[in-house]
Amino acid sequence: MVKSQNTKIDFKTKANYLGGLTSRGDLLVGNKALEYYNEKNVRDFIQIPYTEIRLVTASVIFNKKITRFAIHTKNNGDFVFNSPENKAILRALNKYLPDDKLRRSLTVWEAFKKKFKK
Repeated sequence: MVKSQNTKIDFKTKANYLGGLTSRGDLLVGNKALEYYNEKNVRDFIQIPYTEIRLVTASVIFNKKITRFAIHTKNNGDFVFNSPENKAILRALNKYLPDDKLRRSLTVWEAFKKKFKK
């Protein structure tokens, strides 16, 4: 079993990790890191310390519903998650990350306009 980096858990929920093959597990927001543990495979886990997070982007539809969010790290790439409680997860993360690190991702139309505006 993997040792948690957190000493206190603020929020725990079920979530899907969308990296290649989708896996279901527990997402924990603690005082030192964001952690994901697969419920079927004990060796499949993700631990991201808050010092390693460069940016968090959320996919928003109709200016209301958050469908998924991505954690962009400094060295280890991007991790995409979705959960029924995305908004609550982002609020829990906001306690440990400054507001400028939490952003809304571009819509398809905004990305398309940005690409051709250059």
